[in-house]
Amino acid sequence: MEVKKCLECKEPVKGRIDKKFCSDYCRNAYNNRINKDSKNLIRNINNRLRKNHKILSELNTSGKTKVTRTKLYDKGFDFQFFTSIYKTKSGNTYFYIYDEGYLALDNDMFLLIKRD
Repeated sequence: MEVKKCLECKEPVKGRIDKKFCSDYCRNAYNNRINKDSKNLIRNINNRLRKNHKILSELNTSGKTKVTRTKLYDKGFDFQFFTSIYKTKSGNTYFYIYDEGYLALDNDMFLLIKRD
């Protein structure tokens, strides 16, 4: 009978017939190595989303606030990162980062809103 080897450290694996790793450490190390590139991308996107959410929540303390594009840019807001879009029947497009949203108005102004 052939002895199975751990996918990470190549040591013999004891136990169940479908077991692939000799320990939790090897299983975690293997999966971290395999998923490293995709995890970095996800981590970077989540960091940008968190930063955008923080900026909106700091500027919008009352639930509805108007701010300029310059003020958002100065704080480091990135308009490329949002979690959802909501289009109204009247044609307005709201962009949301989780529960904080914004609507582009005239003259480089934005209406910041909080979804309940």
